[in-house]
Amino acid sequence: KDYDKTDKFKYYRSIPEFQEYILIDQYSFSVEQYAKRSPGEWLFKEYEGEDAVLVLDSIEFQIGFRDIYARVNFELVED
Repeated sequence: KDYDKTDKFKYYRSIPEFQEYILIDQYSFSVEQYAKRSPGEWLFKEYEGEDAVLVLDSIEFQIGFRDIYARVNFELVED
């Protein structure tokens, strides 16, 4: 998880065409979104809760968390 937010994201930010980065938590209803505003400037949004809706900035698209997590059974996750 930390790698996705550090080295991997740093590499992705170096790609000029890269506009948006979405991290979907596999253990809870939680999504982090990074959207490019200008070179070197990224907007961070955090979504949480079963009724949340992720709205992408780079394309016209939105999806509810119930759809994202439709086949996830959190009860099977071990602590």
